[in-house]
Amino acid sequence: MASEKAAEVSAGDITRREFHTEVAGIAALSMAAEVAGAAPAGFVPGIPVALTINGQEHKLELDPRVTLLDLLRERLHLTGSKKGCDHGQCGACTVIVNGRRVKSCLMLAVTLEGDKVTTIEGLASGERLHRMQEAFLSFDAFQCGYCTPGQICSAVAALDEARAGVPSAVTPRLASNEPIQLTEDEIRERMAGNICRCGAYPNIVAAVRYVAESPRKA
Repeated sequence: MASEKAAEVSAGDITRREFHTEVAGIAALSMAAEVAGAAPAGFVPGIPVALTINGQEHKLELDPRVTLLDLLRERLHLTGSKKGCDHGQCGACTVIVNGRRVKSCLMLAVTLEGDKVTTIEGLASGERLHRMQEAFLSFDAFQCGYCTPGQICSAVAALDEARAGVPSAVTPRLASNEPIQLTEDEIRERMAGNICRCGAYPNIVAAVRYVAESPRKA
């Protein structure tokens, strides 16, 4: 009897035995609700979302808490976009939404109704690689390759931003209408949101600069 009493250690006004009894009762009620067809406690209804990913339209019903990155990787099996820090700091998850680069781990997928998303899988045209992908290969602009999809997506969008006249923190003569010169400083600043833990930065800069300065292919 004394050992049984000792086992019932109180937490405030409730004993351990009473706590487990309460938990078991809640679980039983939840199971009964599911059997009866009622939504279980904590159930979050899906929200219909239609968006285009790599040229293909998707009509989905999503938990409002799902990020774009998890939608791509877990639901659509587009695993090129990597989950690194999951806090928007490393850039490994970078994709392009409506022509602008974004950190997909920070975006809720339900906010992208009607938007166009391009991932690393959507940059190539069939078997033909995108010019930036070719440049990264030619300049050996990677080592382990984990950050490379995000680096390439970011670089593609960064060049489009510069061509559109969007300045960076190091752009001289902000009021000038002259085309922005993509110097090494410009490229490093524009790519600062993408971290390469292997330290392949010189080759990444060289690859991006080559694409920026070479004429576009038809």
